[in-house]
Amino acid sequence: MNLFALLDQAAARHGDRGAVFSGEQQLHTWSALRERALRLAATLDGPGQRIAIASENRPEIVELMFATWAAECTVVPINYKLHPREMLQIIEDSGAARVFASPKIGKELVDITGIPVETVDSQGYSARLTAAPADVPTVTDPATLAWLFYTSGTTGRSKGAMLSHRNLMAMTVAHLADFDSPDHNCSLVHGAPMSHGSGLYIPPYVMRAARQVIPASGAFDPDEFLDLCEHHPGCSAFLAPTMVQRLVATGRPKPRNLKTVVYGGGPMYVHSLKKAMEAFGPIFVQLYGQGEAPMTITGLRRADHVCGDDWADDAILGSVGYARSGVDVAVLREDGTPAAIGEIGEIVCRGDVVMSGYWNNPDATAQTLQDGWLRTGDMGSFDERGFLTLRDRSKDVVISGGSNIYPREVEEALLEHPGVEEAGVVGAPDEEWGEIVVAFIVGSATPEELDAHLLDRIARFKRPKRYEYIDELPKNSYGKVLKRALRERLS
Repeated sequence: MNLFALLDQAAARHGDRGAVFSGEQQLHTWSALRERALRLAATLDGPGQRIAIASENRPEIVELMFATWAAECTVVPINYKLHPREMLQIIEDSGAARVFASPKIGKELVDITGIPVETVDSQGYSARLTAAPADVPTVTDPATLAWLFYTSGTTGRSKGAMLSHRNLMAMTVAHLADFDSPDHNCSLVHGAPMSHGSGLYIPPYVMRAARQVIPASGAFDPDEFLDLCEHHPGCSAFLAPTMVQRLVATGRPKPRNLKTVVYGGGPMYVHSLKKAMEAFGPIFVQLYGQGEAPMTITGLRRADHVCGDDWADDAILGSVGYARSGVDVAVLREDGTPAAIGEIGEIVCRGDVVMSGYWNNPDATAQTLQDGWLRTGDMGSFDERGFLTLRDRSKDVVISGGSNIYPREVEEALLEHPGVEEAGVVGAPDEEWGEIVVAFIVGSATPEELDAHLLDRIARFKRPKRYEYIDELPKNSYGKVLKRALRERLS
């Protein structure tokens, strides 16, 4: 089983129909996309190589993904929001053979990495598309690595979740079983980054020959997104909660062709969800997942959001739903026994969607995969109806605008400044972003000095939105900073 078969079958059934669009402009039919992918595949390194893709949302990402799979190589998507140094760490850790990049990111990477960096607007890339097409892969082992998804660890250093063709096919089937039912008259609009959430949803929509629509801006602009949903048929999208809120803020009515919005990647507060449903109707689907079990742990289906002529109750809307198709989900106590209804414990899951482990990181793998279960590090509880509610995150991750931010990484960068004696970073609730990063500082450095200091060290989206100055960080008897005490100062 090789994911390239999804494109192969779409081209066989709907070859002359539009497949890839930049804004409203059709770029490739399914037959043309298949041929471009196979021509690119013929020029790639041998089976087993990792191929990194570092780009804002662009049409080339779709053909590069399927070309990489056709060559029996592994896609290593890199979040375009990262600082070049953070991108370099992923490139080096993955052992990528080469990087395909957008023109902007290519300029930033070419001088800091020793492996080939090729921009998608280059003559070299165009030359690849004139090669004789590769053969369609027919004997790929389903356990073959297909997607190396880098997710930050508690130390701030990225870890590569190893996802096979079987893992991504399980994700694909679960999405079509639970959330959406597109066909060749439908469209996937890439509002969120294709380097993670939105890109992972390419396989199920290609499987059904639904259009891949990339905004011409390459970014998320609410009005542009809504305009595209007026133009293209049967539109679906994966969006972070902050993106949904920006759509609501436009004040525009629901576009005639907007069919499904899957939201996830961060907290969606109940009152914000109700405002979104009042603006656009019952088109929303919620997912809870991790890079280690991509997009597929629990979910709230579209019908779960409503009850008769009204919205569902707040307990349901505030939950993350119930177990997805093909996944077992449980809540465990510290001793590993199942928690009772209403009792908070660690959320664990198992199924074909769960990764095989972390790339070259056996210690982290052993900590995360135990007794056949993926230990998510998230705390939650089930109610008597089977709905799971997230209660806390044991890893203290801050989720802002759908992006995971780990406090340790920000703290370490802050502590490099000579005017910072101590730093403690936590998340604070925010209407627009879900959460924002707040840094508690012991020291004399000003907010302006700290912003300038962080500019060369971490990605912009990870930088604190607020600085609070205190005489000392609260600690327990062992010297550990009490993050809960810091959060209480913000309430």
